[in-house]
Amino acid sequence: MKPTLAVLMLVLLLLSTLAGCAPSPNPSKAVAGKHGEVAGFWIGLWQGFIAPFVFVASLFKADLNVYEVHNNGVWYNFGYLFGLACFFGGGGNRASRRCGGARLARAPQ
Repeated sequence: MKPTLAVLMLVLLLLSTLAGCAPSPNPSKAVAGKHGEVAGFWIGLWQGFIAPFVFVASLFKADLNVYEVHNNGVWYNFGYLFGLACFFGGGGNRASRRCGGARLARAPQ
């Protein structure tokens, strides 16, 4: 195979893989689930916090989902991401302060 053909095939494979990851509309948004509720901010916060544990459990039990598709949209997503951030320790604010402090300690006087 010519190098240009191999590169073209690799690019097409990469693009088709990325196209499979593209987001699409949620047809279950604002539609009540089997318990008659639509998940909002507080459910998203809780599910974001327990997501790592649910993910591990979902590897062994097929009927567990990490994300609730019957949600109200933006507020659920915000709560979910905020819950994940709380579980994993938030942003990187302390790390950047620590790095800045380490640079100041090493600076010659």
